[in-house]
Amino acid sequence: MKKRLLTAVIFSIILASLGLAVVPQKWTVRSYEDFLRGKFDGVSLTADGILTLSPREEKIDGPSDDFYLSSVPAPDGSIYLGTGHEGKIYRMAKEGKVELYFQTAEIDVTCLTLDKKGVLYAGTSPHGKIYKITGQNKSETFFDPSEKYIWDLLFAENGNLLAAVGENGGIYEINPQGEGKLILKAAENHILCLKTDRGGQLIAGSGGNGLIYRLTKSGKTTVIFESPYEEVRSLAVDADGNIYASADGTSSRAKKEELAIPTPVRDTDVKISVSAAAPSPAAGAAQAAALASKTLGGSLAASREPGALYKIAPDGIAKRLWSSAEEVIYSLFLDETEKRIILGTGPKGRIYVLDKDEKLSLVFQKNSEQIYKLWPADSKIYMLANNPSQISAIYPEQRSSGEYLSSVFDAKVIAVWGKIGWEAELPQGATLQFQTRSGNSYEPGASWSDWSPPYQKKEGEQILSPKARYLQFRALLKTQSGKVSPSFSKLTQFYLQTNVAPAFTQLELLSPNEVFLKPIEQEEVIWGLEKRNPDPASAKKDDLKSALAKKVERKGFQTVVWDADDDNDDLISYSISIKQEGEKAWRTLEEQWTETLYTFSTLNFPDGVYFLKITASDGPSNPPDLEKRTDKTSGAFVVDNSPPALENIQILRDKNELTVSFLAEATFSAIKEVKYLIRPDDWRVVFPEDGVCDSKQESFKFKVQLGPKSDNMITILVKDAVNNVAVFRRTF
Repeated sequence: MKKRLLTAVIFSIILASLGLAVVPQKWTVRSYEDFLRGKFDGVSLTADGILTLSPREEKIDGPSDDFYLSSVPAPDGSIYLGTGHEGKIYRMAKEGKVELYFQTAEIDVTCLTLDKKGVLYAGTSPHGKIYKITGQNKSETFFDPSEKYIWDLLFAENGNLLAAVGENGGIYEINPQGEGKLILKAAENHILCLKTDRGGQLIAGSGGNGLIYRLTKSGKTTVIFESPYEEVRSLAVDADGNIYASADGTSSRAKKEELAIPTPVRDTDVKISVSAAAPSPAAGAAQAAALASKTLGGSLAASREPGALYKIAPDGIAKRLWSSAEEVIYSLFLDETEKRIILGTGPKGRIYVLDKDEKLSLVFQKNSEQIYKLWPADSKIYMLANNPSQISAIYPEQRSSGEYLSSVFDAKVIAVWGKIGWEAELPQGATLQFQTRSGNSYEPGASWSDWSPPYQKKEGEQILSPKARYLQFRALLKTQSGKVSPSFSKLTQFYLQTNVAPAFTQLELLSPNEVFLKPIEQEEVIWGLEKRNPDPASAKKDDLKSALAKKVERKGFQTVVWDADDDNDDLISYSISIKQEGEKAWRTLEEQWTETLYTFSTLNFPDGVYFLKITASDGPSNPPDLEKRTDKTSGAFVVDNSPPALENIQILRDKNELTVSFLAEATFSAIKEVKYLIRPDDWRVVFPEDGVCDSKQESFKFKVQLGPKSDNMITILVKDAVNNVAVFRRTF
């Protein structure tokens, strides 16, 4: 017992010498959402919040163009690749050879598709032409709809080519001879994606206001889903008729609170009514250009927008399976064999898998910002990425090593770091190490410390990084076998903040006599007049009532309001002191005050100019030797409870005319209002001889025409700026 007591005393002495608060805190990373804030390099995150090694990636040497916009795999294993800015189409042979297959006259090759014979078709912008490419450098303009953008191409069951266009928003059906007709004129300015369901009906997603259209074989068009987002970018349809749709951007119809949803969001059902789309105004060239820039992937890296994945059942019920405040789905495809959805997103370059139980896992993160296209081939998945442009294949085999980099932890003030510990599983041949670094800028850089030596004891080791405000950790996962992987699901880091004094963010004196009536009381209570909450924690509850407090006038009171923050989140108590102008010593009005409002009666103070001082202390959360204080002094205010005086009063009557003159003088405040009463008339306001009441001393002279029923008594009322009142009566 004595040993424990001695240890506690020594620990308190150490804390006092460092100026630290005495309550250690901890930063815990343990949930899916916690880990998702970090960066993944060769590491996956399961839906249950467990980090493991990710699938193996093999990079493919591709053309060095600015960015890739479209791709389509050919039956022989080759890949056709459309690019942006230079309008090129490349053919990447199965054995890896890359050749320029066709140079279009347009800037962007926005979509590619193949017919049953393997003939390549390309949609382009900004002049919206469709090329039919029969061989290397062999092509013809297959269809020109006089649109700016060809967003998607799809062959229908009858062999006709379907084209989604913008900026007039529609779908064309084009026969093998290149003759096309408009089969849908959308209310939106862009149709962005096309898909057919198992019954051969056409499904289309729009941009402007993110809608999903269904076109039946009979030619009927309905809107089956209206998202709260700007675009429906990608579509997939499963064997049961469920439609999966990615949506993103902020729609003019969206409610902001509906979009501010943490990642991920699951199990949210919305009833969707099936009806025809209502026309909306044209978006115009500016909106079309902005949408084009975003859809082409060139500028989204700089601006993060909300995105979501929806599942629309055949009965019209829409379920939001995933959403993010900053990630956008660029590509999705349905893996019917495994009953899962594969998602490629930006701007963090991630691939997610939504399994048959609708649980979301992050399986891969790339150093490119957008995963722009995904498609399966044999047992691997091909990936087209932008910023920078890369082509890769992802294999089911596991990597041998990976690294997870956490988000930056902010201790709010300089902190001393304690122990680091974690929960992990290490099969035979697997290793897991952690390192930390610290600094005083939010973005890690040259001013930060180097990475610490590795920590290896999961039960806990002392953090070796120097004390600082910010801390970051990284986990290094390795395995000697592709069949096992290290994994961890929780990490805890202890820290002790340097104790800092509270800081005032506001101090305001109300006008004399202004007070708040405390709400939710049975009787009238002036808020701040008496101590009601000895526990500082309970004062926070009263803050919630402040919006309901009623401001009124009550003679003889002065109210001061303030606010203070404590970076240690310590409880704060206050002392209030007062002194008169010219005095040196402060006199305490109240100590251990817990609210941020104080009212006192000025009737006990001589008239004069005064100052208030509020001292904030974190004493409720710290022992006396570690307590921190700070104070703030108010501006000058006047205590004035003396009524104005009336001097040199003269009242002369000449028949029915009364001449009145006097001098009104206040002690500290300006004269505000003067009026007189001669019954049976009402009160009448009079102005001073100089025309404006703006001084402590004002001269008045005025004439009154008396009526036949006028009383022979005049009452004069003088009010100063703080509502002190003087009343004078005289007969005449």
